[in-house]
Amino acid sequence: MRECKLNDGDYPMAKSDLPILEQRRIEANLVKPIYEEMAATLGEEKAQEILDSAIVKHAVSQGQAYAEASRAEGNEPSLQGFYKLLPQWTAGGALEMDVLEENEEHVNFNITRCRYSEMYKEMGLGHIGHLLSCNRDGTFCKGYDPSIKFERTQTIMSGASHCDFRYSAKKD
Repeated sequence: MRECKLNDGDYPMAKSDLPILEQRRIEANLVKPIYEEMAATLGEEKAQEILDSAIVKHAVSQGQAYAEASRAEGNEPSLQGFYKLLPQWTAGGALEMDVLEENEEHVNFNITRCRYSEMYKEMGLGHIGHLLSCNRDGTFCKGYDPSIKFERTQTIMSGASHCDFRYSAKKD
């Protein structure tokens, strides 16, 4: 296993010094009763549709906020800049990963342990964990740098042995 090639302080935390895993735990505790009420009133399918839409919109706006923070520091958002953000999501052992490729046009890695998935299952939210976290992985990029493309064919959350993250961006 290889860590990201970053030193602490290469990119400041945007918005909070709280690890993302803890932020997601707090959010999930707030979302759970709201989601359960929506599901009871509207049905599981409609509740998931609403939750999915809200989380996607939030992820895009979060990506935009990170892009603005990057520009404020004199850096244009890029795939490498995005990769420098990754330690915020891996903090505290939240993710264990194998980096497969890292260059200006590709960042490819596999997540071999996901404490986000473990946490949602422990909270009784495993059935919507993909909405609470997994669907943010590509949509965050839409707000941060729309030139970044994301592909993933499987997730631990859905029962796979690992998550395959494949990010790419063409150089100008």
